[in-house]
Amino acid sequence: GNKSQDSGIAEMEELPVPHNIKISNITCDSFKISWDMDSKSKDRITHYFIDLNKKENKNSNKFKHKDVPTKLVAKAVPLPMTVRGHWFLSPRTEYTVAVQTASKQVDGDYVVSEWSEIIEFCTADYSKVHLTQLLEKAEVIAGRMLKLSVFYRNQHKEYFDYVREHHGNAMQPSVKDNSGSHGSPISGKLEGIFFSCNTEFNTGKPPQDSPYGRYRFEVAAEKLFNPNTNLYFGDFYCMYTAYHYVILVIAPVGSPGDEFCKQRLPQLNIKDNKFLTCDEEDGVMVYHHAQDVILEVIYTDPVDLSLGTVAEITGHQLMSLSTANAKKDPSCKTCNISVGR
Repeated sequence: GNKSQDSGIAEMEELPVPHNIKISNITCDSFKISWDMDSKSKDRITHYFIDLNKKENKNSNKFKHKDVPTKLVAKAVPLPMTVRGHWFLSPRTEYTVAVQTASKQVDGDYVVSEWSEIIEFCTADYSKVHLTQLLEKAEVIAGRMLKLSVFYRNQHKEYFDYVREHHGNAMQPSVKDNSGSHGSPISGKLEGIFFSCNTEFNTGKPPQDSPYGRYRFEVAAEKLFNPNTNLYFGDFYCMYTAYHYVILVIAPVGSPGDEFCKQRLPQLNIKDNKFLTCDEEDGVMVYHHAQDVILEVIYTDPVDLSLGTVAEITGHQLMSLSTANAKKDPSCKTCNISVGR
């Protein structure tokens, strides 16, 4: 006789294995997942098990997430199913995912299918909605506005010599590094030239110290920032310090940089915002900057050295203030939003 009749237990048919997995609607902290499966035994599926893991890079600490359950047990809902929040997905991060179908038994245990194939995907950057949340947080601490008259950029003498010899006197935009928020849509993508505009409280002039080299290019503010430019909010972060940085982007209207920012960044009114303003008073352009944040201004077009002056500064080179590839403090309550870390 047949085995199952002898034992009086009907043999369970195996549960269908998910295949042809598709990931869609990816944001910085959610995604939709769907897959195909045989219709055989489909009606016995009560749950899905989803195994999600950060794709290990070679030098990451392998034991860091050992105690974090990576499996999501989800009720068998119609596909595609939205996954969000369960793991605090990080933006711009590569993940692997695999799925199995499960059937919950009377005793509370699960019968499960084989695992599906493993597929990889990468979460997205912050959207404009997320950046607007960051912007609102930055506005809270920006402080009162102080006057400014120049933008400046510190570099080593070799940099300016190179610009004169190889670029016909024009500083060229370069791709922004990965400093600041991990989900920032400008990191590694936006091309521009970094400028500072903060002034010393007592003199109203740029500080004499700088982390970026002893030579300073100084240019009248209206040469870079005027009614023919658009202003965008790019990022808000700190690096385990008491002071905070705000990245702003100035893009000539209609330029490639302007088109890039329009899609991705909140635009600011140049006459009326909490960080950097440009307004006309008695036929003269007047400029103000926020006192309580350090502004990093990215200008998206080449800038000719003849528009300003290059001179040696008298102060120190404070390397500790450099923000090159600096990592944002993920625990700071002031400058983090509650989406993907």
